[in-house]
Amino acid sequence: MSHRNAPLTPEGRLRLCQRVDSGRPICHVAAEAGIARQTLAKWHARWREGGFAGLQDRSSRPLRSPRQTDRQVEDLVEYLRRNLKLGPVMLAAKLADFGITAHASTVHRVLVRRGVSRLADLDVTGQDMRRQPKNRYEHPLAGDLVHLDVKKVGRIPDGGGWWAHGRGSAEHKKSKRGPRIGYSYLHTAIDDHSRLAYTEALNDEKAVTAAGFWLRAKAFFAAHGIDTIRRVITDNGSCYRSRLFNNMLDEDGISHKYTRPYRPQTNGKVERFNRTLAQECLYAQAWTTDQQRTEAIPGFLHRYNYHRPHTALRGFPPVHRTQVVTNLSGHNT
Repeated sequence: MSHRNAPLTPEGRLRLCQRVDSGRPICHVAAEAGIARQTLAKWHARWREGGFAGLQDRSSRPLRSPRQTDRQVEDLVEYLRRNLKLGPVMLAAKLADFGITAHASTVHRVLVRRGVSRLADLDVTGQDMRRQPKNRYEHPLAGDLVHLDVKKVGRIPDGGGWWAHGRGSAEHKKSKRGPRIGYSYLHTAIDDHSRLAYTEALNDEKAVTAAGFWLRAKAFFAAHGIDTIRRVITDNGSCYRSRLFNNMLDEDGISHKYTRPYRPQTNGKVERFNRTLAQECLYAQAWTTDQQRTEAIPGFLHRYNYHRPHTALRGFPPVHRTQVVTNLSGHNT
């Protein structure tokens, strides 16, 4: 569609070209239409060469773009986007693992060209999960608030489950006939301000288990300069409502906040971390044993806390917001 100040449409260009063909001087016809002689000469040349089709508006895109991202790199970006569902910042970091240097803005342009710039372009499910809360919050200091949560994931039978072999496969049917192997409970603590995260795979979500995890999580945060924790927010799980867990918080003078029922957005930072953990570790590949997947979690945490760029932190990893910021050029020792 022509811009709002365009003096001529394709039909108007045709009429002017027909006047020139009738023998009238091109400069006189151009002056009557209020356009430059060179402009009418351009349209008349296109009229003689291509007829009415030559008078249509053309794209302003150049015929050649020698500096455009290589097509093979674009294919890799699209593949990673569709399979990992990562954003431009994380995709740029992922490309660096393949020895490809690309800025996040370049990756975003590739996603737009390929039509996968939004999660809604990839599938039509999970609309509620993708809906962002209207009121975001972030506490000003590390330790002001720590989010706690437990994510339950099914254990993997030896040799791999349906994720590795497919639903209905012989291996899948064999695993269903055997005894149930239960679940693994991923306990996570994440600091609201820095997004520094700590996760352990444990056997249950009982009160004594949650209490032991909290002691180790406090030691982890203290090792990163977060010595004082003022508040903790959890859901209404029985382990977090237990007397044992709350007595431990009271001894340290920590205020315990609960989310409202059916409002996981209130505990959104740990919920978002659980999604990242699932995408980039738990389901990033087909694991053959549950032990193999469990052993991969510390490596993911190391990358998340020290290397992985975080969009809410302007591309820096969480450790940049803690008091332990020495040797960051080498990330950590």
